[in-house]
Amino acid sequence: MKDYQFHTEVSKEEFDCFVQNHRFCNLLQSYDWAKVKSNCEALHTGVYQDGKLQAVGLVLIKQLPLSFTMFYIPKGPILDFEDAEMVKFYFQALKKVARKRHCIFIKFDPGIVIREFTLSQKDAPLFDYTKTILDNIQAVHARHKGFTTYIEETVQPRFHMGLKPCDLDEHLPKSTKRSIKKATKKNVVVEEVGIKGLPEFAQIMHMTEERKKVHLRAEDYFRLLLQTYPTAHLYLAYVDPLKRKKELLQKKKELEAIIAQKPNKKAEYELLQNQEELTSIQKVCEKYPHKTAIAGGMMIGYGKEYEMLYAGSNDDFMNFRPQYLLYARQFQDAFDNRAEFVTMGGVDGDFQDGLSEFKSNFAPYIREYIGEFDLPVHHVLYALSMKVMPMAKKMLKKKA
Repeated sequence: MKDYQFHTEVSKEEFDCFVQNHRFCNLLQSYDWAKVKSNCEALHTGVYQDGKLQAVGLVLIKQLPLSFTMFYIPKGPILDFEDAEMVKFYFQALKKVARKRHCIFIKFDPGIVIREFTLSQKDAPLFDYTKTILDNIQAVHARHKGFTTYIEETVQPRFHMGLKPCDLDEHLPKSTKRSIKKATKKNVVVEEVGIKGLPEFAQIMHMTEERKKVHLRAEDYFRLLLQTYPTAHLYLAYVDPLKRKKELLQKKKELEAIIAQKPNKKAEYELLQNQEELTSIQKVCEKYPHKTAIAGGMMIGYGKEYEMLYAGSNDDFMNFRPQYLLYARQFQDAFDNRAEFVTMGGVDGDFQDGLSEFKSNFAPYIREYIGEFDLPVHHVLYALSMKVMPMAKKMLKKKA
């Protein structure tokens, strides 16, 4: 075996430099992700050869009952998985550390993309390296949890939708561009707001929580992300309903004047649409008499990619189409910052879920990841833990 040295604490500068320049780079393996996951102890592991860093892994240590632990490596470790010797050394060394910490098993889900395709290319083959990497990981007795389909089956989604740098006006479907145009016509404006916009963003996320009946994050968590990552961006889509109402009333007068002069089918149709919108906006104006944040989104850049981590909207303004304008702005800003891929986050692998339905409006690329592995450290307790894994997985997803 090569002369490798295993370290449990690599410096921040060296760790991030390695991750950001690696083909399997992922935000969840950044050095500071440990700050975000403050409920876990963390190890910034690394493997050196001749003084040069060759592999790293952010390891989160989750406390379990009776002083046992579980190690979790989100979207890692970061190393050359085609090098069987490196894979073997890293996990053998980590298991030695794990035994000292009374670890039952090590869970990891490397950021290894095994397929990339569009919705019209669902039968795209696996990348050539997939079998080699899978064999190398399983050779250390790690148990692959399978090529799962649904988000709830794993801690991190196996399928992500996103875009590569492009001219959005050329790339986006006509229906999406119409929605963006509609949002603009209704005076929706997207602003990057930073920390000062957190109270409004948190309120929007709470509305999304209630609508989807899911548990999301609180304002303090979003603040932590913005304070931890200089490349974190928070956006809000605003609209002034009263301003829109005044425009509609003015347009109504103009249309009525045209129709009064002589019959005009086009003007009559526009007047009908105008009246429908006036009726719907009246209730909105009563509830929101001032400029209001109606949608929000947060994304973080790391390495050559940007991740849209959180997004939400106010149901009262769904027909304003703010999400479309918001996503377009985030994509463009990420491209302007030289992002090579911008992920909108996870979806189900059958693409029948609501997230897929919305995200498919942007003609995305789909990245399929290799999935989760469990590496048992205490085999008897691991076998027992599998019987209560649904509870453990629920706990992990709440904190992940």
